[in-house]
Amino acid sequence: MTAAAPVLLVVDDDQVARELLAETLGRESYRVRVAGGGEEALRLAAAEPFDMALVDLRMPDLDGLAVLKQLAMIQPDLPVVILTAFATVETAIEAVNAGAFDYLSKPFRMEEIKIVVRRTLDARRLARENLQYRQELRARYGFEGLVGQSHQMVEIYKLIARMAALDTTVLIEGETGTGKELVARAIHGASARTARPFVVVDCAALPEALFESELFGHERGAFTGAVAARRGLLETSAGGTCFLDEIGELTAPLQAKLLRTLQEHSIRRVGGNDPIPVDVRVVAATNRDLRRLVADGGFRDDLYYRLNVVTITVPPLRERASDVPLLAQHFLEMFARRSGRAVKRLTPEAVALLAGYRWPGNVRELEHVIERATALSSSDTLLPDDFPPHLREERDRAPRLPADGMTLEDVKRWYVNKVLEESGGNKVRAAELLGIDRRTLYRILERQATEDEA
Repeated sequence: MTAAAPVLLVVDDDQVARELLAETLGRESYRVRVAGGGEEALRLAAAEPFDMALVDLRMPDLDGLAVLKQLAMIQPDLPVVILTAFATVETAIEAVNAGAFDYLSKPFRMEEIKIVVRRTLDARRLARENLQYRQELRARYGFEGLVGQSHQMVEIYKLIARMAALDTTVLIEGETGTGKELVARAIHGASARTARPFVVVDCAALPEALFESELFGHERGAFTGAVAARRGLLETSAGGTCFLDEIGELTAPLQAKLLRTLQEHSIRRVGGNDPIPVDVRVVAATNRDLRRLVADGGFRDDLYYRLNVVTITVPPLRERASDVPLLAQHFLEMFARRSGRAVKRLTPEAVALLAGYRWPGNVRELEHVIERATALSSSDTLLPDDFPPHLREERDRAPRLPADGMTLEDVKRWYVNKVLEESGGNKVRAAELLGIDRRTLYRILERQATEDEA
């Protein structure tokens, strides 16, 4: 006997998004019921069982989290995937805390939706109560510096949310200036250790001669000038989180001592013999390829595997260009608060200039550029000329032209796809650049998809 097709509930007040989801999932042989709001969704759930639900976060009657909580009472084992166009680490943690199975940002990719639906249904068949995605997080948030709605950042938000209840050692990889310390602070802030210290150790900045004493502390008389015993940074962070930045710069002897600390959960001060227990979560970060360092003999493999329990890779800003306008606005507001002045605004041309630059210095470079423009401009509106000339080099390069022999429809199709590519797949941003509304863009892309299948 053939098993019945899974029944999915799609809840979204945006008719275009709702119908697009229903059509896409219907082609995958799922049975789909749709609701235009939270109240309608709850009525449907009370009348028939569902295998999973996809629920928009922001709706006018009941928001997605309220729907999620009430669905848990109506159908306790129903997995819910939250959809949102307003992705932040706070909403990711809040959604997971409320019991969401997964969390996706809009504009979503249809292939990603299909994968998430299959994964959710597979997990439901394996276990009615999948605790992996339902951690109970009792956290206080404050991650104003962690900004972005790109799919790469959403994946980072989800990892932070899922690790919050654990004491797992985390390795954060990424280029200089991508925001690795902000991710580490978010991990600490979402954990049960949030009220305890968050201590930063810059492994590249401390002189080697002082580093051991700084990290592990020293006893009185351990060396010339040690007139009193002193706790090191690992002891100082007891109960909290110790963030070891640029871990790849540690010398071999210090790597061995750190490995012993992680294995034994204790330290020995310089000049001391007795182990001192320390309860600390270690989060390490590097802008170097530790795997290559291990292969070249520059980093201990046993320490690497001890640190690399969970790895978070923070993408360079050039790979998440859709987040540039959000970050720019965030920095404008931050500098306005610091100066006590009104928030300056960016013209569309200035936004396009910032979004088109490749940002070799990543988020840190963008922050400095915004700070400079804010400080030097006497106007409340920032124009392209308020930014350094080198930003215009990318913009002034000759654009790629469509191929010869293309029809008008071919050129329109080429241009839509080019703008979508340059906006990092962000359909909202692409629609703004094209001068059309989001629904019109969805219809254009649907028509293209239909033509491709024909």
